[in-house]
Amino acid sequence: MTAESKGPLRRLSGLYYGWRMIGLVALIRTIGGGLHGYGFTVFFLPISTELGISRAATSLAFSLARAEGAIEGPLAGYLVDRFGTRPVLLTAALLCGLGYILLSWVDSYTGFLITYLGVISLTFTPGFMIAPAVLANSWFIRHRARAFTCLSAAMPIGGVLITPLLAIAVQNWGWRWAAILTGCLFLFVAAPLTYGIRRTPESMGLLPDGDLRPDEEAKESPPGAPTAGEDASSDYTIRQAMRSSVYWLFIFWMTARTCAFAIVIVHFVPLMVWKGLAPESAAFFLSFFAFANLAAHFVLAWIADRVNKPRLVTYCMALALISVLPLIQSDAVWGIWLFTTLFALVDAAIPVMWATVGDFFGRKSFGTIRGTMSFFYMWGSFIGPIFAGYVYDREQSYTLVLWALVALMVVASIMPALLIKPWAANRKRG
Repeated sequence: MTAESKGPLRRLSGLYYGWRMIGLVALIRTIGGGLHGYGFTVFFLPISTELGISRAATSLAFSLARAEGAIEGPLAGYLVDRFGTRPVLLTAALLCGLGYILLSWVDSYTGFLITYLGVISLTFTPGFMIAPAVLANSWFIRHRARAFTCLSAAMPIGGVLITPLLAIAVQNWGWRWAAILTGCLFLFVAAPLTYGIRRTPESMGLLPDGDLRPDEEAKESPPGAPTAGEDASSDYTIRQAMRSSVYWLFIFWMTARTCAFAIVIVHFVPLMVWKGLAPESAAFFLSFFAFANLAAHFVLAWIADRVNKPRLVTYCMALALISVLPLIQSDAVWGIWLFTTLFALVDAAIPVMWATVGDFFGRKSFGTIRGTMSFFYMWGSFIGPIFAGYVYDREQSYTLVLWALVALMVVASIMPALLIKPWAANRKRG
């Protein structure tokens, strides 16, 4: 089919093909989010108990995985820009599947580290985090925040739908059989789905957002109607981006945000048990946390493309900051409900921020820019869980950890606020 004939087909189908790509990749991310993104915390206590390792040592594995993602981020971003989303995501699904099956056989801390770091985590960040973001930034410009949000929402959807089932599997069959099941789902469900992914709208004779080409629009529009413009955003190279102050404001915000969220997502179940909940109740609140995250994603998706994005992120971070304070002062259930509801904004706001990165730096080198950013900010997720595990092992309390969350969220509230005026000026130039 020629590029000229694809335009009419797209309009007859009634749905821009980019949304089909977003839906497909979101489905794959739902599986990855439910099984690994949210799901791995379900394995935290059983693995710690059976292997006889401390929470700090278990947290170290999570933190090293984040460090691994940081180190490989620039190369991963380049590879996605060079080869596209599909091969990177396919490799990630295959290695995650193989890794979880191997995990079911480990009987030592060393074996756990080798399997988790050398197989499972090696490509999860490039495949399930960086590659989908590049796809969304390639297929959309005006609706960029909505596209990013749909992909980001897939993770908490997985947390709502899949993680509770995984917790039931761990409880009834043991964590080793649950790990085998997890590996099979990656291999036989997630991996085959990647074959439907297409790289860019241009590869199919389309334009971002489903816009018509100037010659097509001139034929279909009445005389005097405005025509769709080309992408007005500048396509920065990685060198140009790193020379800008905006790039480093993103880094500082993402580091604080990532550190705070990594602490919570890794230690969520142990934290809730420390607050007096039974493990089953803690798993319920983890599921609700994912549900609140999901709901917040869709609310922000509806708002984000209509407002100043950095200002919206600032409000989200401030609300998350407020949610931590009652958890420090009281063991009341209402404080836990408030925390699980509002702290979900920390994750729900991330697609809005990535859309803002696309607004500033464009499409051509987005994967490389995003991957290079991860080299810096992912160290926050390395330090956070280790710090939380060390503090708990020493104090038998998460109080100091919660105060650290407060400090991190103060920084995470300030940094996007500094981007409010630059973003507005950038949009006016566009």
